Amino acid sequence: MAEGEPSYAVQRRSQNGQVWDSVKKTAFVLGTGLFIFAAFRNSVTWHCQQFWGASGDFWQAQWGKVYDVFEGNEMLLFCLGTMLIPSLSFWLFNAFLMFSDLTGKPQFITKYRIQLGKNEPVDADKLKHAAITVFCNQIFLSLPMVLLMYPVMQWRGNPCGPELPTFHWVLLELSVFVLVEEILFYYSHRLVHHPALYKHIHKKHHEWTAPVGVVSLYAHPLEHIFSNMLPSMVGPMLMGSHVATIMLWFCLALITTTISHCGYHLPFLPSPEFHDFHHLKFNQCYGVLGVLDHLHGTDLVFKQTKAFERHILLMNLTPLSQSIPENTKKSK
Repeated sequence: MAEGEPSYAVQRRSQNGQVWDSVKKTAFVLGTGLFIFAAFRNSVTWHCQQFWGASGDFWQAQWGKVYDVFEGNEMLLFCLGTMLIPSLSFWLFNAFLMFSDLTGKPQFITKYRIQLGKNEPVDADKLKHAAITVFCNQIFLSLPMVLLMYPVMQWRGNPCGPELPTFHWVLLELSVFVLVEEILFYYSHRLVHHPALYKHIHKKHHEWTAPVGVVSLYAHPLEHIFSNMLPSMVGPMLMGSHVATIMLWFCLALITTTISHCGYHLPFLPSPEFHDFHHLKFNQCYGVLGVLDHLHGTDLVFKQTKAFERHILLMNLTPLSQSIPENTKKSK
């Protein structure tokens, strides 16, 4: 600190620096994600057009066929896109993970376990209880919320219209969805960590200090509504999105949160180290992207750990628990 400089000026400059760092981190995360998504979409579109010989816009042609089948029953089409298909993607992915959790096979997957010695194998009864709870949350909470979402989306526009939104508009919408989810999830998540609420609501989710994929939706009903569902629903309602965009977003959100909870740091997939550390330590890493954690300083302990060093996209087949091992030697 410069001589004679007021301490509040230093604090203000530090806060401004944190805000700017958060903005840069958000831009990097969103930019990278959108670039990868765009490249993936263009590649898949090209191969589909070559293989099936579809003329014109492949995705619009496929949507036209689906729309013709469901025309006159748009609410059913809306539920199919916002509930059935995302749920199927969630359970298919988690079925594979649960098999690995229960059997310890294939070793190609289980060698990437984050918390070594935990869930090897997972308790079958505990996993069954979690899976049943998640299924009930989806049927008795998620489905009614999607049904209530439909008239809101009709009021905002035509969610099941015959024309798909442009690809660039979808990218813009996804960016908005991510930012809205980060804000709503971070603050609702911190709220349920308040002592007055934690033991009654959020403690259920934290029964798993070493989480597995299906635990991503294992929560008290109130938490499922306000912390799992609403943060992902508000963005599409604000934007008046098409059901196809909502379907894509819900599938991405469910797969991403499953990866964050799966307990394995797998090659070429987003790093789950951030949220896994939250389950281990409870009072760190509340958000999704980590932007608000950086801004509020709720990742300071995390940044001093090996988990932070391992919080990267794994681009080879060597488990990070081997390439960046915990330092077990005590310093003299």
